[in-house]
Amino acid sequence: MRLPRPRSLAGQLFAMQVLLVALVVAGCALFTYVSDRRQARTAAERQVTAAALAIAAAPTVREAVGAPEPTRTLQPYAEKVRREADLTFVTIMSPDGIRYTHPTPDRIGERFLGHRAEALRGRTFSETYRGTLGVSVRVVTPVKEGDRVTGLVSAGIDVTAISERLRHQVLLLLVTAAAALLLGGTGTYVINRRLRRHTHGMNATELALVHDYHEAALHAVREGLLLLDGRRAVALLNDGARELLGLPPGTYVGRPIAELGLPRGLTGALLASEPRVDEVHLTEERVLVVNTSPVSGGQRSGTVVTLRDHTELRALMGELDAERSFGKALRAQAHEAANRLHTVVSLVELGRPDEAVEFATSELELAQALTDRMTGAVREPVLAALLLGRTAYAHEHGVELVLSEDSGLDDGLLPASLPPRDLVTILGNLVDNAVEAAQGTPGARVTVTARAEHTTEGDELLLRVTDNGPGLDPAHIEDAFRDGWSTKAAEPGAHGLGLALVRQAAGRAGGTVAARRDTGGGAEFTVRLPLALSAGGTR
Repeated sequence: MRLPRPRSLAGQLFAMQVLLVALVVAGCALFTYVSDRRQARTAAERQVTAAALAIAAAPTVREAVGAPEPTRTLQPYAEKVRREADLTFVTIMSPDGIRYTHPTPDRIGERFLGHRAEALRGRTFSETYRGTLGVSVRVVTPVKEGDRVTGLVSAGIDVTAISERLRHQVLLLLVTAAAALLLGGTGTYVINRRLRRHTHGMNATELALVHDYHEAALHAVREGLLLLDGRRAVALLNDGARELLGLPPGTYVGRPIAELGLPRGLTGALLASEPRVDEVHLTEERVLVVNTSPVSGGQRSGTVVTLRDHTELRALMGELDAERSFGKALRAQAHEAANRLHTVVSLVELGRPDEAVEFATSELELAQALTDRMTGAVREPVLAALLLGRTAYAHEHGVELVLSEDSGLDDGLLPASLPPRDLVTILGNLVDNAVEAAQGTPGARVTVTARAEHTTEGDELLLRVTDNGPGLDPAHIEDAFRDGWSTKAAEPGAHGLGLALVRQAAGRAGGTVAARRDTGGGAEFTVRLPLALSAGGTR
């Protein structure tokens, strides 16, 4: 047997709200009824009290109660007052309770039904009592001649008359309560219908489950998700985004994005009103691909930001570029070797073997000298291989790449905390930029220095790349390390990430990068990396 599905959250709220509205309206109606009933009874008491006191103080009554035949004078007077004051009865009697007047003339002369003791003592009192005309609210007051009580006056209103007066008020109350209940029920229905539409008819358990799945999914994905509200404050930040942005654990919801200490370019992209698609930005340790999409309805209400980590991809692309350079260098060398071999063969075929041997020997000595120079000075295999490959790359572009005389680096000197990938990123980008800068310059030349130095702060690896190109504008030296800046910004595909990646890689290794205009007119970039690092990445 299939169990019935629990009512939706909107349905439960509707039932609860209708019940609450009904209870509130019923309670207000009951309170109003009781209050009106009390007020009607109080008003009736005030009315009969005022009438009784006025009758007892009337000169006609005071004179008549002592006359031989009081009924002849008092009966017409009492009936007149009763009708004008809208009372049920007005009874004037002797101190012994013998009636002088009554709405039913046959009752005149009979004894009054009710209490008289308080009135005989000179005080006015009220009571509810069942008399000859039924249950009534009555007031009994004395008629005095000086301090002597000469008679009594009782005026009253039948309880049914009071109820009749109240009935009209109750009718109006019921109509008002019904209108309030109808209005409240209609408003509740409209609101809950809208709520049902927004909650897709799900009940509280289902909504809680969806929320749990939502939270689990947000914190499980490695991609970063950042939601900004209309004030550019953080509305949601998942674990992936916090890690990618390099933020420490904490609560960031409600904090303006400008106060998170992010790089200026990245902050500008997040604050921009227009969407950003696959923009590359650098933090201290990562290369991020940023996409932003404004969320808007009738007015701008926020921004959805996705972050992807391309740090590893950029590093692999750098290594791939290095491998491609090596491949190009090998192809160029193979082409040159084939030309040289053809030259040697041609000299032999021309019967000039001595000149063939001399040509081949000189070429071998030149190539070996270059290799010996590189490997002799730089015994670190990664740097040596990179420099050899970049030498061929520079030669293809008409640039001479040389290693300075004071270069020297032993194998095994680099710490494990300085990965070869970062060395390729640092030196490869510097050399490539220098070759591009020097290309086309007469006597184009790039000089590389790689050596270990002992300073007051410890041993350091010095990497310096100098070119004789047009050089850097001193005003733009700091901008050169900002991601997105490039002297070729107008060219398609120029992203200006090379030097920014150099600074990032050097920063990860605890090093520094500096640039200046060389005395010879070109540019000089110097990187210093500590050779003794602790596990935490500090000296």
